[in-house]
Amino acid sequence: MLWSQFFSEARDSYRLYDHDVDWDALKQESRFRRVRKTASALFWAMLLKLSPARRVFLLIALVLGILSLTTSTATVNNVQVRSPEISPLVPMAMLIFLLALELSDRVIMKRDLEIAREIQRWLVPDTAPCVPGIEIAFSSQPANTVGGDYYDAFPLDCDRPPAKDNPLLLVVADVAGKSVPAALLMATFHASLRSVACASDSLTAIVTRMNRYACAHSLEGRRFTTAFFAEYDPSTRMLTYVRAGHNEPYLVRASGQFERLSEGDLPLGIDPKAPYLCTEITLETGDLLLIYTDGLVEAVNEQEEEFGEQRVIDLLKAAPREPAERTLQRLLSSAHAFTGSRRQYDDLTAFVVRAT
Repeated sequence: MLWSQFFSEARDSYRLYDHDVDWDALKQESRFRRVRKTASALFWAMLLKLSPARRVFLLIALVLGILSLTTSTATVNNVQVRSPEISPLVPMAMLIFLLALELSDRVIMKRDLEIAREIQRWLVPDTAPCVPGIEIAFSSQPANTVGGDYYDAFPLDCDRPPAKDNPLLLVVADVAGKSVPAALLMATFHASLRSVACASDSLTAIVTRMNRYACAHSLEGRRFTTAFFAEYDPSTRMLTYVRAGHNEPYLVRASGQFERLSEGDLPLGIDPKAPYLCTEITLETGDLLLIYTDGLVEAVNEQEEEFGEQRVIDLLKAAPREPAERTLQRLLSSAHAFTGSRRQYDDLTAFVVRAT
């Protein structure tokens, strides 16, 4: 287990430096020169990740390490004199000191990220609301300490609990990018959604206004957001939804019939004038709806195989009429068993709705 984790971390570190190597140019070299230049390119890629002062410190340590392995003699007045030897402990101590500096930076960054993760957890619900006619369960697992996935479930009239005259808004979103930049945009998405929902009288108005806000902060479309918005009316069991470039949710009817909620439009943040249309479906007793982000189907194992849509579909079709939380846990357990110790590169969010 430890070796598997070590190799997984080593592979991740290699990918960090791999982006700085011009592999196309190295393909033109002979085998020996390619190996030598690859090692040199990876070394310089690692060196450039350090601060200027630490680069110089590391180079001095390496030079002293090489000198500690060699000795030289000179003849003075017919007497051979050996040059003073450098103890290997000196460059070793310098490398340990440099490692301590890097670890200190990592610990400080980790602490800040842990605080950011706690704040991010406050932005999403930790328990599902109690809604007549449906059960809800959700989970979100960032690939790094913080992530760009978002989910929420709250009544349109925030001052009252969900009821037959107070529809519930369901949202799952995926901000383009990962880690801190995506997490910051996710926080702004949360803040704007809450204010927009309170000031809008329809689902279409909510999505349209969210799109305009996203376009104003998308860095010319580079920071777009895919999202799935749905409004559930407990009095009619009607689910009205808008799919803004998001993965198609899966709907398994109580009869076993499988459907995809494929009607959709552009992601948020692409076109401020994009029209968004609503689609309506009715949830009958026993129906199962899964809303998810692409981190679920794109999770990979040690053999670079993706978990894939078919495994998700097969699991949902085989799911008995069980609570939504049980279905969610079976889905996540299956995905984790498939990936094993392989580190994932995308956030994973799953949102399960079971009609009761």
